[in-house]
Amino acid sequence: MTQMDRAGSGRRPLALVYRGPASLPGCPEAVAGLLADGPWGLDVRFTGPHEELPLSAESLARAQVYAQPGGGTLRRAYWRLRRRRGAIRDFVQGGGRYLGFCLGGYLAGTTPGFGLLPGDTDQYISSPGCSVHDESNTLVGVVWRGRPRTVFFQDGPYFVLDEDRGADTTVLATYDNGTPAAVVSRFGAGRVGVTGPHPEATDDWFSDYGLPLQDTLDLARDLVESTLKD
Repeated sequence: MTQMDRAGSGRRPLALVYRGPASLPGCPEAVAGLLADGPWGLDVRFTGPHEELPLSAESLARAQVYAQPGGGTLRRAYWRLRRRRGAIRDFVQGGGRYLGFCLGGYLAGTTPGFGLLPGDTDQYISSPGCSVHDESNTLVGVVWRGRPRTVFFQDGPYFVLDEDRGADTTVLATYDNGTPAAVVSRFGAGRVGVTGPHPEATDDWFSDYGLPLQDTLDLARDLVESTLKD
């Protein structure tokens, strides 16, 4: 199924955002707001075990984009989603777009995960030279397309990329220790965009934790735009 087929004749392209036990309140809503408010003309719907659209091969076949937002721990989330691994891989392999934010970035890896990346993921807070050393909600410095920025962060991944990943992988951002923080890569006929920090964070995320407000939606839109392009 091509990208045009997924959009449908005369209809807006469907974007599915996971909401359920493998996410945390506020994370799916932030991603859905990002996709709905952007210039891409997407019809944004939630998918999950308690949503009108279940996360299934049938639902994904109607979609152009599947977004996996932030959540809790990787192993617990993967245990809940492991039966959907094949459907998600087939969706992207066939031309769909996968967006992963924090936990969704972890889930794009392999240990455990959906196996969508040319490599794997690991905790940034365990990487040499990291500037954040615990799982608290905080800010992290990144260099995004050559510009230093400060982004909301809560135990996000960095991306361990294969040396032979090829020209179809772009590192959009690195952490302050040089490890990849946001990546866009091909997977089959589709594309995968993942970020460890939370550029989609809304104002209340910062105020809830007493953090200075950072306007980073331009970075989130860059990730989406880079993932949606042909």
